[in-house]
Amino acid sequence: MLLFEELNIIEPIKKAIKTKGFTKPTAIQSRAIPSLLKGMDLLGCAQTGTGKTAAFAIPILQGISLQHKAQASRRQIQALIIAPTRELAIQIADSFEDYGKYLNLKTLVIYGGVSQNPQTRDLTKGIDILVATPGRLLDLINQRYVSLRNVKYFVLDEADHMLDMGMLQDVRKIITHLPKEKQNMFFSATMPAEIEKLANSILKNPIKVMVTPVSSTVEIIEQELYYVDSGNKVNLLINLLKDKEIISALVFSRTKHGANRIVKNLVKAGLVAEAIHGNKSQTARQLALKNFKERKTRILVATDIAARGIDIEELSHVINFDLPEVPETYVHRIGRTGRASHGGTAISFCSHAEKPLLKSIQKLIAKSIEEVIDHPYPLVETSIEVIVKSDRRNTSKKSIIEDKPRSSRRNNDIKKKVVRTEKTRSNVKGHKMRNE
Repeated sequence: MLLFEELNIIEPIKKAIKTKGFTKPTAIQSRAIPSLLKGMDLLGCAQTGTGKTAAFAIPILQGISLQHKAQASRRQIQALIIAPTRELAIQIADSFEDYGKYLNLKTLVIYGGVSQNPQTRDLTKGIDILVATPGRLLDLINQRYVSLRNVKYFVLDEADHMLDMGMLQDVRKIITHLPKEKQNMFFSATMPAEIEKLANSILKNPIKVMVTPVSSTVEIIEQELYYVDSGNKVNLLINLLKDKEIISALVFSRTKHGANRIVKNLVKAGLVAEAIHGNKSQTARQLALKNFKERKTRILVATDIAARGIDIEELSHVINFDLPEVPETYVHRIGRTGRASHGGTAISFCSHAEKPLLKSIQKLIAKSIEEVIDHPYPLVETSIEVIVKSDRRNTSKKSIIEDKPRSSRRNNDIKKKVVRTEKTRSNVKGHKMRNE
C-alpha cells in the first residue's frame, strides 16, 4: 500500500494531509493522483465515501500552486468543480480549503437558495478555484459575474445525480463557456447511457478508475431488515431510537412531506430530531447539519437529494424508513455509515408494497439482508381470500385480492362514483329525450 509520502506531492499539501491525520491514500486516491499530476483526463466510477474529493483536489491544488508562482497578475478562475447539491458543493470547497491550507490560493463556493450578493462580491475580488451548483453558476455567467475562459481544470462530480435532478441541460450550457484545452475529471457512481455520452463528449483519452462497484456494499456495515406495515413504521422507528446505543441516526424518507411528518412524530415522542430537505432554507439546512455533526441533534431525517454531500464521521446508523425506488440508491445511503473503516449499521423497513423494491436491492448487492423477526410491529399479511360468484355459471371462484393503499382504494371508490354519476346523467338525458 502506497503512502502519501511516496506520491509526488509538494510539501505544503503533504503538511496539510498530515494535519488531517491521513497517511495512506484510499484506492481511488492512489490510482488517480499520479495520473492527474501528469495532466491526464480521468473517468472515475466511485460511490460516496471512497475519498474521491481528495483524489481530484490534491492534483488541482498542486497544479495551480506551481503555475501561480509564475503569475503576478490578478487571480482568475483556474479550476471549476460542479456538484449537484449545495451540501456537496460546500463539502468539496471545505476539502480544498483543508488540503490547500498552506497554499496562497482562494476557493469560493456558490449555490442557489441564498442571496447572490456576497458571492458576487467575492468573485470581483478574484479567486483561483470555484465550486458551484449548475443553476447558480449559469445564472452568474449570464450576468457576466463569472468568466470561465481561463479554466485549466474542470471537474464534474456525481454526474448521475445531476441527471436524476434534471441538471444536465444547464451543465451542457456551462461547458460551452469553457476553453477546449483543459484537464477534465468526470465522476459518477453509475453510468447510464446519457451520462456515458456526456463523458465521451468531455474527456480525451482518459484513464479509467473503477472503485468499489455499486453492486458490492461495504462489508463492514451490518445490514438489518424489518418487515412492517406502513402505518406502523413510525411506531417501530420510535421503538428503535429509544435504544441509547444508537448514537447517531440518519433516517431516509422518500418525500419532503414524509420527512417533516417523521420529525413531528419523533419530537412528540420526546426524541431530538431535525429534517433536511429541499423546501428548507439554506440557513436551516446548514444549521440542522451542523447540529447533527456536533451531536446536538441525535437524529437527522433527510431526503436523498438533500443528503447528497453529507459527510459525517462515525455515523453509527442509517435507517431506510422508506426503501428507495432505485436500488443503487440503497448502496449510497448505507455508505454514509462505515466510512474510514469504521463499522456501522444499516436498518431497512419494508412494507408489503415495498417487497419488489427489496427484491431489486438484494439482487443488486447479491445477498439477502438479514431479517429481524422479534420486534413489536410485525408485518400483517395483507392478502385476503374472497368468494366471487359467477353470474353466468352460478358457481364460486376463489381469488386473491391484495390490499391497496388507502389512497388507492379511495381513488377507485371515487372513480366508481363518477362512473355511476355519469350513467345516471345518461339515463336521465335519455329519459328526457324519449319524453320529448
